[in-house]
Amino acid sequence: MRRFKWAVALMLVLSLVLSGCGLIGKKDAGSVVKDLDGVVSKLSSYHAEGRMTLNTGTEPQEYAVEVCFMADSYYRISLTNAKKDITQIVLRNDDGVFVLTPHLNKSFRFQSDWPENQGQVYLYQSLVQSILIDNERQFTKDENSYVFDVEANYQNGSLARQKVWLDKKNYAPQHVEVADANNNVMVIVKFDKFEFGTKFEKDQFDMQRNMTGTSMKTLPTVGHDHGVAGKTGAAKGTKDTAVSGQAGGQGQKAGSASGSQTDSKQPAPAGSDKATAGNGAAAGKAAPGAQAPATTDKATATSGAAVSGQAANGAAGTTGTNKAANGTTGTDKAANGAAPGGGQTGAAASKSGASDKASTAGANQLSFGIIEPSYMPSGVKKQDMTEIKLGEDKAVMLRYSGTYSYTLIESRPKEKTASILPGDIMDLGFTLGVVTGDAKRTLTWTYDGVEFRLSTGDLPDTEMIKVAQAVQGEMGK
Repeated sequence: MRRFKWAVALMLVLSLVLSGCGLIGKKDAGSVVKDLDGVVSKLSSYHAEGRMTLNTGTEPQEYAVEVCFMADSYYRISLTNAKKDITQIVLRNDDGVFVLTPHLNKSFRFQSDWPENQGQVYLYQSLVQSILIDNERQFTKDENSYVFDVEANYQNGSLARQKVWLDKKNYAPQHVEVADANNNVMVIVKFDKFEFGTKFEKDQFDMQRNMTGTSMKTLPTVGHDHGVAGKTGAAKGTKDTAVSGQAGGQGQKAGSASGSQTDSKQPAPAGSDKATAGNGAAAGKAAPGAQAPATTDKATATSGAAVSGQAANGAAGTTGTNKAANGTTGTDKAANGAAPGGGQTGAAASKSGASDKASTAGANQLSFGIIEPSYMPSGVKKQDMTEIKLGEDKAVMLRYSGTYSYTLIESRPKEKTASILPGDIMDLGFTLGVVTGDAKRTLTWTYDGVEFRLSTGDLPDTEMIKVAQAVQGEMGK
């Protein structure tokens, strides 16, 4: 009995010594994988911020990435082009999957089980799943991280393997590198912040909130005050004469307002400061007493000056209560930049608006220029380029032939919103597109107000993604 006690004591002492030397308690690949399985199965929510770099074009394209997830299937991914300061939001809630471009008031809705049916390099579940299912995973460690080298499981078939760095303390992702078959790193994600168990506000994943919250770089978690509308006297408009769905510029006392519908008869905003400046100048000449609208966001400033055919709807002939063209029904005479001039201001602005409407409609068409992708598959050459009409919209069609045949159509639609799109979602890295058709397929995506349609009968998915990314690379220049 005495010998047994000594043996137990000796084992305890030996264990303590070995633990102190770091020889016991070190995790191997199997134990880390087991822990990861437990973490992802109990995942309730997380919030991540970081930077993504795509090396798929002639120049690297950088995006600020923000990810919000809440179980079971609520997602909000914000992708902001670092150069052009353009943000698109991918949203999933009970109503479906949305791709939103808030500053242009554009929304596309899909019925899909995304992202369960395809991985995303910036989603924690996708990263962990790639580690769990790869039985030939490679495992190493550095001072602060567990590093896995595993097979990449993405829709883009040119991406072969990825390395994932996980924090030793809590398994939070730190860094991801995705490489092609030649070991060229094509995608890099650097996580600057990752927080498990984040408490989100109830409307964090609401489509309307994300469309109207364009001035917010991020949508913070619980504890932040979002009663901005109440503090600034904002009111939601319900009239169908809203210019861009939300007002970016208002009079000094008018506050801010957001319309709920769009008027398809109105010209689509050019999405640039120059277009806004032009409208503002017209307003200034027509109504000398008008106050310059105080723009709160350069992307939404076009709706602040009620001149492009809007003055007749709200400003003309009003002397007391001035009904603004973008859905605001304020009683301030200075609302929407209209000076207290009553009928004179309205009449002048109406004339200016009539002339501006005709010129703006033409200027908006093809104002984005012709964007030719820098990449063509081997054996493919550009055949020709022609101008066409898509309904009332002008467009450009580029045709390519050779090893594969396909067409690329570019347009800037006047319509601000789109209903449910049938088809399959395709991850393009910088946004989501939708693929429709069987024998002849069309990949449709939109960026900065420009809609692209890539149609083909023989171009593989991998090549379609490369062409789309090459187009985006040219837009980023």
